[in-house]
Amino acid sequence: MRSVLLFLAAAIGLTGSGIGKAGALEGREIVENRCVSCHNVTGPAPTTFEGVLQRKAPDLFYAGSKFNRSWLIEWMQRPTVIRRAGMMYLNHIATEGGKDRIAGEAVVPCLANLDPQEAEAVGDYLMSLKDAAMKTGVIDPAAELREHKAFQMFTKQLPCIGCHTIKFRNKTMGGVSGPDLTNAGERLNPDWIYARIENPQYWDPKTWMPRIEMSHEKREMLTQFLAAMK
Repeated sequence: MRSVLLFLAAAIGLTGSGIGKAGALEGREIVENRCVSCHNVTGPAPTTFEGVLQRKAPDLFYAGSKFNRSWLIEWMQRPTVIRRAGMMYLNHIATEGGKDRIAGEAVVPCLANLDPQEAEAVGDYLMSLKDAAMKTGVIDPAAELREHKAFQMFTKQLPCIGCHTIKFRNKTMGGVSGPDLTNAGERLNPDWIYARIENPQYWDPKTWMPRIEMSHEKREMLTQFLAAMK
């Protein structure tokens, strides 16, 4: 059923919602020729540990729900490393002097380097890949950002800081086994951030990000905190 919803969402994205049909079709061809060797654009996510170890790059079959289009188009022209430990950190562990470390020097950014026209076309296509079941409009734009309380939750009450890097009041801190969140607000759709915190295993059954029960208010607070990082 979920695959049907994703297909319908993609079809709607190609013909409506302000996304150019021609651009999306051209972008699909570019993705199929140059991106699918690393990215999964059809779903589902790996359901075995072996599949996770073999994953080369993030899944994109829900890219339209996850990303902000403006960031996506700019990033595809000048890719940077978002996961400093690679897609799977276990594949980039080096042992030196009896101690393990992340061999970040072995992690390279995407080699796409699309030109502006290609990036626009691919952006149109990827933004059409939406998860129709994901809730939208869950974040109240008028809600007050309780920055310090959210920071305490992210770094003290929850294990987020162990895997993710953030920048708070000009200080960069955190782990590297998960995606860098220092510019999460530029990169990610707030509705997706909320949904990812609510149920990380929905899109990625084998993710090591834990599912933690919390109130809507706390989840919204964390979402606002990350969405403010730009």
